[in-house]
Amino acid sequence: MTFMWAPLAVDDVDQWAELLTAVEAEDKIGDNYSRSDLLQDLALVDPVEGTCGVWDGGRLVAFGAVYAGSVADPGHIMRTWGAVHPAYRRRGLGGRLMNWTFQAARRVHEGLFPGRPLSLHVYVHDGNEWAGAVARAAGMLPTRTFYVMTRDLATPLPESHLPEGLKIIPYGDDLEEATREVRNAAFADHWGSTPHTAESWRKKVVGLEAFSGKDSFVVQEESGRSVGILLAFYYAADSEVTGAREAWIQTVATLEDWRGRGVAGAMFAHALAHFRSEGYGKATLAVDTGNATGALGVYRRAGFEVSRGATAYVADL
Repeated sequence: MTFMWAPLAVDDVDQWAELLTAVEAEDKIGDNYSRSDLLQDLALVDPVEGTCGVWDGGRLVAFGAVYAGSVADPGHIMRTWGAVHPAYRRRGLGGRLMNWTFQAARRVHEGLFPGRPLSLHVYVHDGNEWAGAVARAAGMLPTRTFYVMTRDLATPLPESHLPEGLKIIPYGDDLEEATREVRNAAFADHWGSTPHTAESWRKKVVGLEAFSGKDSFVVQEESGRSVGILLAFYYAADSEVTGAREAWIQTVATLEDWRGRGVAGAMFAHALAHFRSEGYGKATLAVDTGNATGALGVYRRAGFEVSRGATAYVADL
């Protein structure tokens, strides 16, 4: 069977969405995408080197994409995402896509950070045996485990006990830089995390259509210094499929000098009550099980329970 391989373009987004719908129907990992989601995603990659679509007679049956990091200090961490239509699996396409991925990652990397170390990460949901097998066959190593945790907002919510001298305020555009600084400082020692530049923070976080500023919050000292953030996303495509509104907590961060003093717990109590008042049925987040700050315990105390897991596979290129 002969396939056509070419970069993805804006005109391919509808077919891309159809492919991902077929993949979700088979893998059932809870990921749904709208056309606008994919258009924004396409804007995050190198338009020529960063994507690859595979067509069979004009039908998009597989794709791959590589995403560059914002900095390379000390090394450059890139992320990859791809899928093969369930009807086209176990024909060697997954392995060929991984070969393309490694080559594309090296090309993009050398154009941005020549001479710096490069590692490639891919996240595979538990139960997706096909994707895990493809990653392992390509030489990628399972390195880190993550949980996706969900909180039913119909059950009793925790009470907020914010430490004295702090206040919780809604996110506003004037807090864009402050939230970036809190996130970078709080995640400086987190596995797989790289700092955001002002450009990448806007392009990949607060400037995305899914970012919900009205559902996001910042903790500040009386001086106005920001010391904690809870930023939420809302994915309309998920609601269209499930019929339920879900607040996705994208980032929770507390500066080190305020950790262990109840700041994160107070942010959760405040945000969960707000989510319920806005008609959300549940809140969801992801956590690195190896997180050394005790985040997993904080989330469990806030009522979150593990709904599924994922494994990070890594290749040092």
